[in-house]
Amino acid sequence: MDFDVRQAAYWGVFAGGFGITYGCHDIWQMMTPGRKPISSARNNWYDVLDLPASWDMTHIRDLMESRPFFTRVPDQTLLASPQPEEPGAYIIATRGDDYAMIYTPYGHTFTIQMGTISGKEVKAWWFDPREGKAEKIETYKNEGTQTFNPPHEPKRGNDWVLLLDDTSKKFPKPGQPQ
Repeated sequence: MDFDVRQAAYWGVFAGGFGITYGCHDIWQMMTPGRKPISSARNNWYDVLDLPASWDMTHIRDLMESRPFFTRVPDQTLLASPQPEEPGAYIIATRGDDYAMIYTPYGHTFTIQMGTISGKEVKAWWFDPREGKAEKIETYKNEGTQTFNPPHEPKRGNDWVLLLDDTSKKFPKPGQPQ
């Protein structure tokens, strides 16, 4: 379930959404012992406050706020490789003037058309949407194409965000405040 929430959130925000609304049936109706559940409520509201997906939403917010937000647009032209054939594995891209983010829900290898954002060189990062942590990959020339292979084997739920930053902008680590 937490993967399903993350996937929908990243697809929505990277496609141009300003944000998302996340919730849980048990909390929406304040489910408690003795109260008849509506829909699929199964737990008491106070037992589900810390579901993994709720914490995953803090990571997407932190990531989006770590780069200039208002210049960001969806941009599938960043992808120079075909989409994976598996349903649900759709890779989506967004960018600002001097950074790009690419979300892969299954962790498939993909190729990026470089030179779309500013800068002679870009610093590449893998951002883990499950943990909210980023690891630097390396610095690349911002020209031609570049293939990226996310950590671990491709499978449902091995989701990652690739970030490309114009090195001259000196952005903080992805997910950290500007």
